[in-house]
Amino acid sequence: MNVRKMRLYDTENIHSGEDRDEYEKDYARLIQSPAFRRLQGKSQVFGAGSGDYYRTRLTHSLEVSQIAREVARRLVKQYESLSRKEHPGLMIDPEVVECASLAHDLGHPPFGHKGEEVLNRLLLEEHGLKYEGNAQNFRILMFLEKRAGSGSGLDLTASVLLAINKYPFCIDEPGRLKGVYSKEWEGIDFLRKAWGMPGHSATLEAQLMDLCDDIAYSTHDLEDGIRAGKIQMDRGFFEDDRLVAHVIHEITEDPSYSEENWVNVDQAAMVKHVLIHYLQQWEEIYAECDREPSRTRREMKARWVRKFANEVGIIDDSDAGWKKVTLVREGKQNLELLRTMEILKKLAWVTLIKDFRVQRLHKRSEVMIERLWGSFKNYENGRLIIPPDWLESYEAQKEKWTWERLAADYISGMTDAYAEKVYAEFFASRSGSIYERD
Repeated sequence: MNVRKMRLYDTENIHSGEDRDEYEKDYARLIQSPAFRRLQGKSQVFGAGSGDYYRTRLTHSLEVSQIAREVARRLVKQYESLSRKEHPGLMIDPEVVECASLAHDLGHPPFGHKGEEVLNRLLLEEHGLKYEGNAQNFRILMFLEKRAGSGSGLDLTASVLLAINKYPFCIDEPGRLKGVYSKEWEGIDFLRKAWGMPGHSATLEAQLMDLCDDIAYSTHDLEDGIRAGKIQMDRGFFEDDRLVAHVIHEITEDPSYSEENWVNVDQAAMVKHVLIHYLQQWEEIYAECDREPSRTRREMKARWVRKFANEVGIIDDSDAGWKKVTLVREGKQNLELLRTMEILKKLAWVTLIKDFRVQRLHKRSEVMIERLWGSFKNYENGRLIIPPDWLESYEAQKEKWTWERLAADYISGMTDAYAEKVYAEFFASRSGSIYERD
């Protein structure tokens, strides 16, 4: 059996034809799934529907998949070790990375990271359960989504499931903030053991998807911020010491912060250097583009994507006894460029997410999710107002899943607009017909 193309719940492929490659089937199942379509209505940075320009989770996922696919193709040509197929987790298929990139954000609830934060807090406080977007991906892919012939999700290949699994451990272990919920972890752990995956190492494909996600965040979100006027392309804005201090604070407070990556680095000096270099590059491209802001934004974004993507490589990870996909220069990890990427990511964060108007929207979304949760969380009340197919799913699976988890599934699957619609039906004075289709 080809362990890379095995399917957890359909190992004999009895529901698959022979006319397409297994990864092509995965791709079709993903892009035709309701969960994928709903990404068009979920916030990236700005609220979905706030304009016809800004990115949503859907456009972000498509852009990540394009970057990841092209980088994967280059790596396959560049690294001879990949062609030797020494280990299923040390291989890279562009089609697998593309599928993983398309699926990597399916678990995000409405209203972006604020929605994730609120659902996690409510579940933890009231039921000791966790909610996390990466873990919710696997709830969707392995249980909530349905396809003909399978009662257990989209029934994806092992390669794609493990390529989505950038946090390869059970989130219910003490101290874990990210990972996979325990029920889905049973399946993921089975696949990892079948592959002989070491420790908590992720496959090369999962690492590549994750890095390309960071590339997209650190370039595309800035483009949206400039377009929205949140990032002002002038020296007064970029030379403000308060901006530098905020960026440093976000870097050092990030749970993934590694002091080793910043040893002997003057953080303030480097942040200032990156910010001024970014502005100078903008000024140069602005002149080249005949002072057209739209062309300048697109060219600026393209150059930074190219700069990061061209440096993606594979090195030995001696500590883990595995391989690492990272930014590489002359055979070594390019820490300077990794730090630059982190600075640009945090620039987007402090200027967009921390903007007081965005925070007001976050507060509004927090109130909505809290009240929606209050409406659905109790079975006796919730069963009367949840769609019939969800109630049927709960009745069929209640030996495996609690009502509270299913209620969180329902809320987290909503788009921003649908969450507002349901909220308005419950708590706002409005007219409408009971025959409206959800």
